[in-house]
Amino acid sequence: MNAPISYPDILLSRILRETKTIALVGASTNWNRPSFFVMKYLQEKGYRVIPVNPGAAGQELLGETVYPDLRSIPEKVDMVDVFRRSDQVGPVVDDAIAIGAKVVWMQLSVRNDEAAAKAEAAGLTVVMDRCPKIEYGRLGGELSWSGVNSGIISSKPRKAPNKEGASETGPEKNLSYGFETRAIHAGAAPDPTTGARTTPIYQTTSYVFDDADHAASLFNLHTFGYIYSRLTNPTVSVLEERVASLEGGRAAVACASGHAAQFLTFFTLLEPGDEFVASRNLYGGSITQFGLSFKKLGWTCHFVDPTDPETFRKALTPKCKAIFIEALANPGGIVVDIEKVAAIAHEAGVPLIVDNTMATPYLLRPMEWGADIVVHSTTKFLGGHGNAVGGCIVESGTFDWAQNDKFPSLTQPEAAYHGLTFYETFGDFAFTTKARAVALRDFGPSLSPQNAFLTITGIETLHVRMDRHVENARKLAAFLADHPQVSWVSYAGLPTSPYKALADKYLPKGCGAVFTIGVKGGYEVGRKVVENVQVFSHLANIGDTRSLILHPASTTHRQLTEEQQKAAGAGPEVIRLSIGLETADDLIRDLGRALTAAAAAAAAG
Repeated sequence: MNAPISYPDILLSRILRETKTIALVGASTNWNRPSFFVMKYLQEKGYRVIPVNPGAAGQELLGETVYPDLRSIPEKVDMVDVFRRSDQVGPVVDDAIAIGAKVVWMQLSVRNDEAAAKAEAAGLTVVMDRCPKIEYGRLGGELSWSGVNSGIISSKPRKAPNKEGASETGPEKNLSYGFETRAIHAGAAPDPTTGARTTPIYQTTSYVFDDADHAASLFNLHTFGYIYSRLTNPTVSVLEERVASLEGGRAAVACASGHAAQFLTFFTLLEPGDEFVASRNLYGGSITQFGLSFKKLGWTCHFVDPTDPETFRKALTPKCKAIFIEALANPGGIVVDIEKVAAIAHEAGVPLIVDNTMATPYLLRPMEWGADIVVHSTTKFLGGHGNAVGGCIVESGTFDWAQNDKFPSLTQPEAAYHGLTFYETFGDFAFTTKARAVALRDFGPSLSPQNAFLTITGIETLHVRMDRHVENARKLAAFLADHPQVSWVSYAGLPTSPYKALADKYLPKGCGAVFTIGVKGGYEVGRKVVENVQVFSHLANIGDTRSLILHPASTTHRQLTEEQQKAAGAGPEVIRLSIGLETADDLIRDLGRALTAAAAAAAAG
């Protein structure tokens, strides 16, 4: 695949602002083909669109006469939009030059560098592998309604490129923004009606349509907009774009929980009888979901030891459709070699899915190391305050779903949308669009706008909180490593950790704030420790401002056999700690007292 071409927003805005008449080459008379609804969308935005198709010449399409070729059009054309295969673009460019067009715009997946060079030599502006509908929607803010990362940061409401008041100036190159800026601004802008600066909570179930035709276009996925809050909601959309931006992804879809995110991901990828490979060092609920509940759907998971990347390769079968890992494993603190596992996945033609809940994109961005899909339990560090349950799926936009026949749900016509093909239509955000339009629609684990608002607010301080989480975790881990009642500490941030080299590579800012310890005395002492803390809270969560403690063998991993518990890093002696933002000395004192009390109780019998 060719590397994607980057076009400055100011260039695309200028084209869409100055263009009045578009000739659409390859226009289809089928209402459910991309060329048809792109034409309709552009007409609705005020452009004159003239269809060109020799097979339909003389017919009327959306109120316009269809011409056999560009040279037959009797009036001036500003832009030629090409819906043809890449190898068919050359003659179209020749005609575009001949009629005096100013712009040649090649649609998604259409790229012909030789023809582009010829057009540019003749003075035309060329855009390739882009859709003017998508770019118009992105620049005007509509694409953000679908959780797509627009790359735009602005303290002013966005306006469509050809509308009054749209900006006519901008940098020659698109600006990049720091993590902290994007954590506060990505996906959000002042409310265009009230000027409200904080993202409002849109506590509504549904949205008024302009007319029957607008409603039909929304339900057919032919235009951007809101239908029903099970699918999309303006507050939730801000969260989706923000997480996509922070992960460096193309688009995101939010849902009710981290477990829901995993279910929606695999439902979009798998058919009954399909398989996938997963690390055995996962959150206990994920092991149960993958190993037991998914079996009822006809999906088989092969669990492997993630400390040796080659185990993933050995476990792959012809029916495998994905590899799944936790980058920083819960609860054991194991760091997985993402880059090597990604290479194995890509050699097999399947995506690498990474749960990045524990690290967050502040400490680690798996897509920079080859991950194709990232999932989150936003309940944890992203929300960060223990007050909102949620989940999120982010796609990189770089995986080629058409490279083999493993992913018919994305590359074949979808019956639920009259034969629309998602990868052809939505390109680099096809996966999250399909997850939203089918899986989220049909199973319904939607995120409430209230929880989205709380999570957005939490993310605004993510960078500040994670620094303190890591600082406190390092102090607690060092204290516990020397404690006489502790057999071992599994924290990749310790200099003695077997994962230190991987931590230095993938997690230079720190190894998170969740780790495990092994207490002397086993199961009963572990239970006594969690019952004797005063500052730590004994509960089943991580990533709170408050420090949390749990005995996994008696809670999150209790459904597993003892052998499975040990394999997952949750044996009978294990205690999981999630270090919060309190004073570190207070946390050290609290754990020290609890360990002493538990040991004394065990000695007393």
